[in-house]
Amino acid sequence: MSTPQNGDLHGNAPENSPTVILIIDIINDFEFPGGDELIKHTEPVVNCIAELRKKADSKKIPVIYVNDNFGKWQSDFRTLLKHCLTKTSKSRSLVGIIKPRRKDYFVLKPKNSGFYSTTLDLLLDYLKAETLIITGLTADVCILMTAADAFLRDYKLLVPSDCTASINANDHQQALSYIKRVLRADTRPSDQIIF
Repeated sequence: MSTPQNGDLHGNAPENSPTVILIIDIINDFEFPGGDELIKHTEPVVNCIAELRKKADSKKIPVIYVNDNFGKWQSDFRTLLKHCLTKTSKSRSLVGIIKPRRKDYFVLKPKNSGFYSTTLDLLLDYLKAETLIITGLTADVCILMTAADAFLRDYKLLVPSDCTASINANDHQQALSYIKRVLRADTRPSDQIIF
């Protein structure tokens, strides 16, 4: 079943959706210091995000991939995805599970926050989003920064604990604790989220 064309965004978009899922930096080659450790923590997370996305699909909740450009300023999202799906990429199987579908949105970010110097504000405003479910990598950096910026914009936040990962387990727990305490996010596991 396809989504009707929407002329305002020049593509497929619901007229509005009070809830939106953000998938942060999951399209990733893990080719950086700590990447091998992070990929181990990411493996169970990808399956939880995929299940959450499936549940969201049944309620027509849009998904926005918010991804770092990894310093490749002449790249685009499709090029990053293609790179992560090559036979030599250590993230190939993970990215294959959670890769974007035609109906999903994507925003490339130059820094840690999904809001900084991106079109995310515009897209969320158009969708009339009120609640953001933030998932992906890493809880202690990009998810934390994106959640803080979302909090400052008065979004209601859900950051499911089983849909995030960090290089270090202690840093991960501290970040989730901060996100819950200071940013007032709901951090319950994804299987407890009711749409």
